[in-house]
Amino acid sequence: MFSIPAGAAMLSKKHIERVAEHVWEIPKTFRDDMRVPARLYADEDLLDAALLDNSIVQLVNAATLPGVIKHAIAMPDIHQGYGFPIGGVVATRLPEGVISPGGVGYDINCGVRLLVSQVSVEEIRPYLEDIASRLYANCPSGVGSHGHLRLSNTELERVLHEGSCWMLDKGYASPEDLDRTEEFGRIPAADAAFVSDRARERGRNQLGTLGAGNHFIEVDRVAEVYDQATAARLGIYSGNVAVQIHCGSRGLGHQICEDYVSRFQKTARDYGIELPDRELVCAPFVSKEGQEYFHAMACAANFAFANRQLLAHMIRQSFHDVLGNKIKHFELCQVYDITHNMAKIEEHEVGDRSMRVCVHRKGATRAFGPGSSVLPDDLRDLGQPVLIPGSMGTASYVLMGTREAMQQTFGSTCHGAGRVMSRAKAKKMVRGTELREQLRSRGILICAGSMSGLAEEAPAAYKDVSRVVEVVHKLGIGRKIARLEPLAVIKG
Repeated sequence: MFSIPAGAAMLSKKHIERVAEHVWEIPKTFRDDMRVPARLYADEDLLDAALLDNSIVQLVNAATLPGVIKHAIAMPDIHQGYGFPIGGVVATRLPEGVISPGGVGYDINCGVRLLVSQVSVEEIRPYLEDIASRLYANCPSGVGSHGHLRLSNTELERVLHEGSCWMLDKGYASPEDLDRTEEFGRIPAADAAFVSDRARERGRNQLGTLGAGNHFIEVDRVAEVYDQATAARLGIYSGNVAVQIHCGSRGLGHQICEDYVSRFQKTARDYGIELPDRELVCAPFVSKEGQEYFHAMACAANFAFANRQLLAHMIRQSFHDVLGNKIKHFELCQVYDITHNMAKIEEHEVGDRSMRVCVHRKGATRAFGPGSSVLPDDLRDLGQPVLIPGSMGTASYVLMGTREAMQQTFGSTCHGAGRVMSRAKAKKMVRGTELREQLRSRGILICAGSMSGLAEEAPAAYKDVSRVVEVVHKLGIGRKIARLEPLAVIKG
C-alpha cells in the first residue's frame, strides 16, 4: 500500500514544463495516480535548488490525494518535509476530500507576528545590548523551555478553546492585537476533548516560549519601504524599530501531529485510501477520524496564537524595562500575526463556481486580497499583511495579499527563504561561535543558548529570501511593501 510508485525517483527537470514565467508544471499524465497537475512557482535557479531533494516528488505525491482540486502547488521556498513538501499548498474538495496531518506539519500554526514602533533605530541603538539581554531573559527559548505561566487544567482548556481571546481576558493582549491576528486569534472549531493527555502535559508549561530550531525573536530596522501609502496604513516607516516573533504550538502541537499521524496509518487502510508514501496518511474530512484531528489541530492553533501573544506582551515589557525612563512614548503596535502551518475550511472560486475546500498550507502563508470578509475593517480595502522572515542575518519582508493569489493559489504565498542544507550538514560546515562573531561584526547581536542550534540556522543553510520574494511579487501572489533588516536576534 505504501510503496513508492515506479518512476517517482526518476523525476528530473525534463519532466517539468514551463507554462509561464516563473510557473512550472508536472502534468497529470506524469504518473497514473496523479489526480491533478503539480505546479511550482520559481525562477530557474530556485527550481534547480528544489530538485536537489525530494520535495518535488513529494509535491507529485500530494497530487494523488482523494479530493484534491486544481493543482498541488509549491512556492519558491519549497524544500523537503514530512510527506508534503514545506512550501506546499493543497486544497481538497468537501465533503469528499481528505485532511492530512502531514499537510499541516508537526509545528501546527507555526507563524510570525510583527510589531512596529514610531521610534527610530538611532534612538534605541545605545540601549540595544540591554534590550537583547532583557528579551533573552524574559522570553524563554530552547528545547523543552518553560514559560512564566503555570496553567491549571481549566486554564489550559480555556487556552485551547479561546486562543488569544484568553490572553485578552487576562490582560496580556489588547483588542487591537486580536483585530490584527489571523482568525482574530481564535479558531472556533477547537475541541480539547480530542487532545491527548500527553499533548496537554507537553504544552502545559510552554506558553510564552520560543522553543528551538528556526524560531526566533528579532529586533529589526525598517530598511526600505516600497509602498509608502500602504506601509503608513500599517504603521511602518523607514528607519524605525520593528520586532518579529517566529514560533508555534511547541510540544503540544508536535504531540497532536504525532498522535494523529500514528492513528491515521490504520485509518487510511480502513477507508481504502491508496497512498504513494505512508507519510501522506489522511482521512476523509467528514469522517470521525478526520473531524477529531481537525478539532485537535484547531486547539494547537489556538495555543500557538496565545503563545505568540504572550511573547508579544513580554517583548513590550522588556522594551519598557530598558527604555521606560529614556525614550518617551515608545510603543510596539501590532501589524499582523499570521500562520504558515494550518488546514483551513474556505470558500474559493474554482472554474466558474464557488467551492468549499480544505486548504492545507504547510510552510505557506495565507495571502487574501482586498475585499476579503475575514479581514478586520481597517484592512479590508488593502488586503491581508503577509510576513516573510528571512534567515538569520538576512532581510525579511512585509507583503500584502492580492486578488491574483485568490485566483491562482487559493489565497496563498511563500513563508520564508526555504532550506537548501539539512540541519546536520549545516552543523558540520558552520561553527556557531564563529557565526555569532561574523554577525556581530556586521552589527547584528545574537543571544542564543546553543551554538550548535545557531549553526543549524546559518544563512548559508537557506535560499536567498529576496529572490523568493521577488518571484511571488512578479507573479502577483504577494505585493512587496517593506524590507526589514536584523539588529538583534534571540534564539534557543
